[in-house]
Amino acid sequence: MPIWVDADACPKVIKEVLYRAAERSQTELILVANQPLSVPPSRFIRTLRVAAGFDVADNEIVQRVSREDLVITADIPLAAEVLAKGAAALNPRGERYSDATIRERLTMRDFMDTMRASGVQTGGPATLNQRDRQQFAAELDKWLLQQRRHREQDNAAGQ
Repeated sequence: MPIWVDADACPKVIKEVLYRAAERSQTELILVANQPLSVPPSRFIRTLRVAAGFDVADNEIVQRVSREDLVITADIPLAAEVLAKGAAALNPRGERYSDATIRERLTMRDFMDTMRASGVQTGGPATLNQRDRQQFAAELDKWLLQQRRHREQDNAAGQ
């Protein structure tokens, strides 16, 4: 049940939250990027460098992710693929993607792409703020707690 990070676009402050959480919870954290990354020394944190190219990191994550995993990404199509494989997906603003919301998010993303392609200035996402960071940390902690409870239940059932 590792945590996979679409690391090329993940804000530094979110990576730092993830580093601390990986150490605290002893959870494997894998940062996937097409460029070298500097991460703190840890037996729980590693990087996976992929070739440069459109969606190469996303495709690598989709190929490797499994049901028990969490993926950190702001990429809506990647989140949709992760959910389709039964894994969880969380964006850096602390929104946990779900089967109920992902279609709406994909539709809005496609609409905004169409608007930009037709020359309409749509602006980008708002700057990540303190509330976003707190929401992210809270949702990450919820997921980690869920995973710990699942492990404890599995261990109790196996005894």
